[in-house]
Amino acid sequence: MKLINEFHEQGFHVVNNIYSKDEINTISNFINNLDTSNPIFRKTNDLFAIRQFVKEFPEIKKLLFNESLKEIIESIGGKDYFIIKSIFFDKPEKSNWFVSYHQDLTISVDKKIEDENFSNWTTKHNQFSVQPSKEILENIFTIRIHLDDTNEKNGALKVLKKSHLKSICRIDSIEFEKEIEVFCNVNSGGIMLMKPLLFYASNKTTNEKNRRVIHIEFSNKKLPKNLQWSEFSQIENFTKHNS
Repeated sequence: MKLINEFHEQGFHVVNNIYSKDEINTISNFINNLDTSNPIFRKTNDLFAIRQFVKEFPEIKKLLFNESLKEIIESIGGKDYFIIKSIFFDKPEKSNWFVSYHQDLTISVDKKIEDENFSNWTTKHNQFSVQPSKEILENIFTIRIHLDDTNEKNGALKVLKKSHLKSICRIDSIEFEKEIEVFCNVNSGGIMLMKPLLFYASNKTTNEKNRRVIHIEFSNKKLPKNLQWSEFSQIENFTKHNS
């Protein structure tokens, strides 16, 4: 499939029209009706976020994992991939923060262990984060579900094309004049696929429009020494022809 080949080659890919307007409205209404007093919610003038989104609200899976999305997941990794991390966030229309170029180098797990392949441990919101081996990171892929039209004026991600092929590296080793920077504009109802070792960033919002995104990470690897993914969740009934 051309989509899959480009995704693995470039480190990212945008696919529009995964959700209908009615599906996006249903997902939006579900989020709008949640109790924001829950401690997993983070709400400021610059950001509204729900940590461990799918784990805390598993009923959202029926709304998110339609046949179109499941077909893409199965095409990328197969039917044995599962959810390992999820977050909903809304970059409000008045938001003035930006994210500088970086790679996603940590995973969320259930406890801390001693292992030479796991480093840079942190604990936040009762969750352990750690940098695993390169092999684990290379196995992960991310899908970002866009509830709003997103472009360079309201925080669309900008990426360095093929930068995931550099493996794990420091940002100060990047020669930006030799890199190809791409803005990943996504329509409402579309998704962005990306690899965690891809360098990406986002600019400040300048058009006073929201950018609501559901970020979900997937893997099919078991972790060593009884370590568990803190947000492990299966994807039920992949595609109809495989159910």
